[in-house]
Amino acid sequence: MSELENIKIVREKTGASMIEVKKALIDANNDIEEAAKLLRTRGQSVVDKKQDRTTAEGTIGVYLHANAKVVGIVELRCETDFVARNEDFKKLAHDLAMHIVAATPKYLSPDEIPKEIVDDERRLVAKQFEDSGKPQNIVDKIIEGKLNTLAKEICFLTQPFIKEPDKTVQDLITDAVAKFGEKITVGKFARFSV
Repeated sequence: MSELENIKIVREKTGASMIEVKKALIDANNDIEEAAKLLRTRGQSVVDKKQDRTTAEGTIGVYLHANAKVVGIVELRCETDFVARNEDFKKLAHDLAMHIVAATPKYLSPDEIPKEIVDDERRLVAKQFEDSGKPQNIVDKIIEGKLNTLAKEICFLTQPFIKEPDKTVQDLITDAVAKFGEKITVGKFARFSV
């Protein structure tokens, strides 16, 4: 494949700028998959650098399911009005609202799960392995695994994104941060059904 075809493929996969894609392809010796991984890693470092910025702008994403009985709403925040008005940013908000309808998240992130729910789940799993004869350190690892699985199921940011199950919602937001060059956060979200 030509260099331009490779750039086009990686841009479609990642949404990164042409300059960033070209640099990544050079660093990855024109390996498309490796370039995409490099861009994701670089995107995470961009996210880390932007953590202290405020997100005072944004948009509301709304998705009404075809049966008109379920709606998802999400507040997607960014730093500038310029990004908030961008069509790709609005599409991201819409896709996240669609995800809310499909995946029914209860909390934004694992640290928002109430302590009582975590403690109840911990007790439940511990009780299942009470008489199993397994060493306590193994039981503790099983409990942590079950808690991580629970978080992936009920927390918006850790759920696999419905359109790309190999990415979490947080991965999608991280990719958007790299693409737009701004801090992006989810404010509030809600799901209503009849």
